[in-house]
Amino acid sequence: SLEKPLLVSVRSGAAISMPGMMDTVLNLGLNDQTVEVHGKLTENPRFAYDCYRRFIQMFGDVVLEIEKYKFDRIFDKVKDQVGAVNDTDLDAEALAQVIDKYKALVQKETKKPFPQEPRDQLVLAIDAVFRSWNNPRATVYRNANEIPHDLGTAVNVQSMVFGNMGDDSGTGVAFTRNPSTGEHALFGEYLMNAQGEDVVAGIRTPKPVKELAEANPTLYKQFSDTVQKLEAHYRDMQDIEFTIEKGSLYFLQTRTGKRTAAAAMNIAVDMVNEGLITKEEALLRVNPKDIDKLLHPTFDEKALGQAKKVGKGLPASPGAATGQIYFYPEDVVKAVEAGQKAILVRTETSPEDIEGMIAAEGIVTARGGMTSHAAVVARGMGKCCVAGCNDIHVEEARRVFHASGQTFKEGDWISLDGNTGTIYEGTIPTREITLAGSFGTFMGWADEVRTIGVRTNADNPGDAAKAVEFGAEGIGLCRTEHMFFEEDRIPIVRRMIISRTIEDRVQALNELKPFQKKDFVGIFEAMKGLPVTIRLLDPPLHEFLPSEAEDIEKLAGDMQVSAEELTTLISDLKEFNPMLGHRGCRLAITYPEIYEMQCRAIFEAIVEVAKKNIAVQPEIMIPLVGHAKELEILGNMAQEVGDKILGEAGVSVPFTVGTMIEVPRAALIADEIAKHAAFFSFGTNDLTQMTLGFSRDDAGKFIGEYKIKGVFERDPFEAIDQQGVGKLMKLALDLGRAAKPDLKVGICGEHGGEPTSIAFCHKLGFDYVSCSPYRVPIARLAAAQATLGQ
Repeated sequence: SLEKPLLVSVRSGAAISMPGMMDTVLNLGLNDQTVEVHGKLTENPRFAYDCYRRFIQMFGDVVLEIEKYKFDRIFDKVKDQVGAVNDTDLDAEALAQVIDKYKALVQKETKKPFPQEPRDQLVLAIDAVFRSWNNPRATVYRNANEIPHDLGTAVNVQSMVFGNMGDDSGTGVAFTRNPSTGEHALFGEYLMNAQGEDVVAGIRTPKPVKELAEANPTLYKQFSDTVQKLEAHYRDMQDIEFTIEKGSLYFLQTRTGKRTAAAAMNIAVDMVNEGLITKEEALLRVNPKDIDKLLHPTFDEKALGQAKKVGKGLPASPGAATGQIYFYPEDVVKAVEAGQKAILVRTETSPEDIEGMIAAEGIVTARGGMTSHAAVVARGMGKCCVAGCNDIHVEEARRVFHASGQTFKEGDWISLDGNTGTIYEGTIPTREITLAGSFGTFMGWADEVRTIGVRTNADNPGDAAKAVEFGAEGIGLCRTEHMFFEEDRIPIVRRMIISRTIEDRVQALNELKPFQKKDFVGIFEAMKGLPVTIRLLDPPLHEFLPSEAEDIEKLAGDMQVSAEELTTLISDLKEFNPMLGHRGCRLAITYPEIYEMQCRAIFEAIVEVAKKNIAVQPEIMIPLVGHAKELEILGNMAQEVGDKILGEAGVSVPFTVGTMIEVPRAALIADEIAKHAAFFSFGTNDLTQMTLGFSRDDAGKFIGEYKIKGVFERDPFEAIDQQGVGKLMKLALDLGRAAKPDLKVGICGEHGGEPTSIAFCHKLGFDYVSCSPYRVPIARLAAAQATLGQ
């Protein structure tokens, strides 16, 4: 009946925000109270039919799950028939036609007439909100925002006022500050003779809310004064929905407004300066992960909305990149040298691809997870990366990949969104991010509060300098193997590997030493006296050798051996599971001359830097230790080399030797290992792999299903598995410090830049966390929030 109906809004009240649901009800009984009707709809037949039309469409879309476009098609057809330009041009008769056609559509789609009983409508609407909790969109939203799947939602039922009662009515949305920039100025839009969804539907162009001051100064002043009171009361930027009904202002809702990372930081600093909040409260107002968005380029939003998606993988490293497709690192290097922008597309990357990864605008891999080689290296370089993209099939030999029914060949243009893991066809304009003026002030407050140190993972002077710029207090992981892959070094490395005698191997290592020394000098100089933890060679030797027949043949010629002989050697070095193979300290126990050369390069670099009166704090780290004897043998060797070189040079520089805890056995016997170590650094990437028995490169294929089914709340390669891996970490810490109370303890796995993992390390009593340069600001804020008990 349209005699005396009342419209009601039904909304969800928890994590997922549903559209407003409108119900036609007569004398609705709610909690034994009767809602009286005041005859609003009978005053204006056109208004009554418009409300009923809107109600059927929204109810049909959200509750009955009939695609919205089917209602839109009917509405647009009637508009065309009567020559209406705007929705408001339709009179009551035309709207009655729309209603009849809407009802016919509902009958056709559901095989039932549109429900007329008010209580039935309300129950169905409420059920739709509860049902929405488990729809795919809601699941994706919760996963993206780390909201527990068992939290549940709520429903609000409230009576409505109407902005579509004529030219003296309207509706709008406003923010008390600019949600994009944080500027302290009213920001929003409104429409006259409209309901809430009209403002965002794009059918009519809304006006800036400030223009309301000219249209109705008295109303605008009332609005402006009230929104400022709301902000002052809640002490945060407010997102407000309002309606004007026949000249009277109503506030439907106020809530804390969503904002960009830059706006969040600016608003927090401004509110401290205005005396609204404390510095500690300001630090809790910014999500650490959002800071990542301040440090990387992004796509133009309008262009992004029009772009065609090719596939979706894991957002392994944030940022935006556009370039031409290349499948081999050497081709990327050539393209970049020719002035082109290149995207490296691989099934998966290895250390051998490092030159191409450095030169590329962005990186795509079909396999791998958030801590795969591509992901870790890209994050360290601040380079956009989409990893584990199962939507694409890469054929490197043919120089093509297949996705979305298309074949993309070398030279085609694609664009990568590292914030979402999406790959797009063609080029999309990017815009650079500039750090907000409040950034330094805000991060300074974080440093005042936090009690845990923040270092960086850096392998070259450039990354080290960038990390210091972002506030790093030292290097927690310098991976020396990344220094071996440059064009002038890799042939020497390969000659060392295929050497038949120890004399030939030492000769090749001696040729490598000047390169290593130069790198260490550059890093020590960049760090200007801050601690530098250098991990000696970790990966298995086969990773330095080619795998393609063409490359093997070329290398054989360069090395003056037969291709057959080299192929056999590579095959012998290849391991079924390199993770568990001949690498790290195991390699040095077999070939001690490798670590001896690296130590000589380190200490000769220390001498050179010290003679320039530059302070240095070197820490030498032995990887993959699982037995105390391994560390004893290699630690003694490093100590002897250091004492000899520094002593002969007459240089007095204290240095320490420690180890990575990444093998479960090392955690279990940490008290024995601590006798030979000045520090522990937890390599949580490998510790997670070996504890769970998961490959970080392959686990992405099933971790998503594990999260949906509640096996894991978070991907254990993104956030520390505190119940499993975390218990090993605590055990190792307790055993280690029981044996050596002054043992320094840190973390250098990628978890070192993840906020919940940082909070866990803070709780355990770690001395520092270490992460890639572009995650240093994230770690600084997360460490401050951990101190504040967030």
